[in-house]
Amino acid sequence: MLSTFRTLFVGANARAEDRLRDVYAIELIDQKIRETEAQVQAAKGTLASLIQRRRSEQKLLDMLHTRIESLTERARAAIAAGRDEMANEAATAIAEMENETVVRQSTLDRLDTQATRLRASVEKGHRRVIDLKQGALQAKAIRREQTMQAGLNTTLKGVSSADEAQDLINKVVGKDDPLEQAEILADINAGLDHSNLEDRMADAGFGESTKVTARDVLDRLKD
Repeated sequence: MLSTFRTLFVGANARAEDRLRDVYAIELIDQKIRETEAQVQAAKGTLASLIQRRRSEQKLLDMLHTRIESLTERARAAIAAGRDEMANEAATAIAEMENETVVRQSTLDRLDTQATRLRASVEKGHRRVIDLKQGALQAKAIRREQTMQAGLNTTLKGVSSADEAQDLINKVVGKDDPLEQAEILADINAGLDHSNLEDRMADAGFGESTKVTARDVLDRLKD
C-alpha cells in the first residue's frame, strides 16, 4: 500500500510540475536562454584565456629560437678562435634551450587543439542562442494568440457584452408604454362609471355627438 501511495504521490507531483511548467513556459524559456548565454559567455572567456596563453608561449618560443641562433653563431666563432671552454658552455646552453623548445612547442600544439575545439563550441553555442531567441519570439506570439483565443472562447461560452446590450435594448423597447396604459385605464374607468356613455351612443348613431369633430368643422366651412 505504501508503494502505491508513493507511486500516486510521485505521479501527482509530476503532473503538477508539468502544469506549472506549462503556465510559466515563457518565463522558463527566457531563463534557460539567459543560462545558455551565460555558458557561452563563460566559454568565450576561457577561449580568450587560451588564446592569450598561446600568444605568451609563442613569444617565449620565438625568443628561444632567437637565442639559439645567436649562441650558435657565437659558439662557432669561439671554436674558430680556439676558445673551446666557451664553445662548450654555449653548446650546453643551446642543448637546454632546444629541449625547452620541444616542451613549449608541445604546449603550443595542445593549446591550439584546445582553442580550436572551444572555438567550435562557442560558435555552436552562439548559433544555438540565436535559434533559441527566434524560437522564444515564436512561442510568445503563439502564447499571445492562445490567450486571446481562450478569452474569446470564454466570451462565446458565456454572456458576451453584445448579448447583454441586446438584452437591455429588448427590455427597454419591449417595456409597456406608461402613457398608453394610462389611457387604457382611463377608458376602463369611464366605462365603469358610465361617464362616456353619451359619447359611445353618439358614435353608434343615437343622438348628437357631445364633442365637435373634424367632420363638423368641414361641414361648417362648406356652408
